[in-house]
Amino acid sequence: MPYTVIVSFARDREYEFRFPDSPALPTRDEAQRWLDQEWSDLDCAPINPLGKVLTLDKLLSIARYAGEKRFSDGGEWAQRYARAALAALGRNTVRVDIAEHVVG
Repeated sequence: MPYTVIVSFARDREYEFRFPDSPALPTRDEAQRWLDQEWSDLDCAPINPLGKVLTLDKLLSIARYAGEKRFSDGGEWAQRYARAALAALGRNTVRVDIAEHVVG
């Protein structure tokens, strides 16, 4: 079964990352550590007014703060983000919709 991550900034600006049946994914803990580090490096702000930061919030904020160019380039950073999203959520398919503020 293939693994897919789609990061959407608008309906006509979507970036898809596909991986073969057995991609080299980080462990869930490694993925969380990478997301935590990126959250800090990008100086992301909590979405929740109470300050609690969920994994879904991290994925949305990191993508938004990192910017569309990192995803359009499809480079190593975008590949790491996609693998971290798959591992952190334990899913085969992840869609991060920045415009709609939804991870599904």
